[in-house]
Amino acid sequence: MYLPRAYDNLDFRWKKGKALIISGPRRVGKTTLVKQYLNKSKLRFRFETGDDFRTRQVFESQDLQLIRDYLTGLDIIAIDEAQRIREIGYGLKLVVDNIPEIRVIATGSASFALAGQVGEPLTGRKLSLNMYPVSVLELSAVYSPFELQQKLNDFLIYGSYPEVLLTENKSERIEILKEISGSYLLKDILEMDRIKSHKTVVNLLKMLALQVGHEVSFSELGRQLQVDNKTVARYVDLFEKSYIIYSLSAFSRNLRNELSGKNKYYFYDNGIRNALISNFNSLDMRNDTGSLWENFMVLERIKRNAYKGYSPNLFFWRTYDQKEIDMIEERDGGLFGYEFKIGKKIPKPPKLWTDTYNEASYSVYNTENYLNFIVEESNPPYYPPMNRQPTL
Repeated sequence: MYLPRAYDNLDFRWKKGKALIISGPRRVGKTTLVKQYLNKSKLRFRFETGDDFRTRQVFESQDLQLIRDYLTGLDIIAIDEAQRIREIGYGLKLVVDNIPEIRVIATGSASFALAGQVGEPLTGRKLSLNMYPVSVLELSAVYSPFELQQKLNDFLIYGSYPEVLLTENKSERIEILKEISGSYLLKDILEMDRIKSHKTVVNLLKMLALQVGHEVSFSELGRQLQVDNKTVARYVDLFEKSYIIYSLSAFSRNLRNELSGKNKYYFYDNGIRNALISNFNSLDMRNDTGSLWENFMVLERIKRNAYKGYSPNLFFWRTYDQKEIDMIEERDGGLFGYEFKIGKKIPKPPKLWTDTYNEASYSVYNTENYLNFIVEESNPPYYPPMNRQPTL
C-alpha cells in the first residue's frame, strides 16, 4: 500500500541558495520520502548517510576544494542522518555559498541534534520541513471519509506511524510501537545529552503520558522522581526537541481568574503514548478515552497546519475554577476556541470566555465532525463570534 505524504514532491520546496532540511522523529518516513523523490528525479544525485566514513570525512574537513571534488558531476546531494556529521552546518554552508547550482537535502532524526548544528551556520540559507507520523490529512488522499471514520479507533489506540498503518495485525503493531518507544525515540537523547539515568527518563515520559490534557507541575514531577525541577525541565525540553511531546501554554490576558504560567503536554503519536504506559486496550475498556481524543485532535491539527503552511499561535485556556477550552488558535487578528469531546454532547462555551472575548469563536469537535477540523474546516463553529467567522 502507498502512503501519500504531504512533501512527496520536493521540487516545489526548492529555492536557489537554500539547503532543504527535513527533520522529525525516527521512522516517520524521512528516508523513504527522500529516496522516492530521488529515484523519480531525472537529475544526477548521490544519497549518502551521516554514518558513512567518507561522507563524514569530506564535510567535517570544511575544505571547499575537497567538497567540490566530492560533488563533481552531481545536481543533488542528499545526506540522511546528517546530525551524525560534526559541524555539518558549516560543511553545507560551503556548498550553498560556493556551489549554488547543487541542491542540498539533509535529514535528521531529532530536531535538537540537527538544528543545533545547522541553525547558526545556515541562517538565511535553509528551508526547514518537519515530518510527523502520517496525518489524517495525508490519508484523506487515499481513504474516503467513511473509511477514515472506520479507522478512527485504531488511530486513537495505535497511532499513525507508517509501519503501524501498513499492518493490520494487532500484535505486530504493538511490537513495532514498543520497539520505537523503547529504542528509537530515546536513542538520540541518551546518545547526545548527558543523561545520567535512563530509568528517570522513561519514568518521566510515563508520568507525562498519564497527564495528557492536564497542566503539568515540574516540582510535583521532580518530587515523585526524586530529582530537582531543573532536571525535569531539561528532560522535558529534550523530549520536545526530539519530537516526542508537544507543549501548549496557557492563554491569558492577565485576568485575575485566568490560569497562566502552566503548560499541557501532548504526544506526537497516540500509539507511542499508549506503548509507554503499556495499554492497548480497546476504547470500551479504558478510562482515558477523553485524553486520547484530545491528544489525537491537538496533534492532527498541528500536522494539518504545518502541511498547509499555517502558523497560528496555539494555547489552551483555563480558569482557576476549572472552566476550560482545550485549544486556542490566535490568527488573522482573532481568537478561535476549540473543545474536543469524544461523546455527542455539545457543551456551551464558558461564560467568562464569551464575556471577555466577545469576538472570539468557539467550536466543539467530536467523532462525527472531526474531519472538518483536521482535514478541511468547512463547517462554521457551533458558537460563532458576533462579528467574525473563522477563515483559513
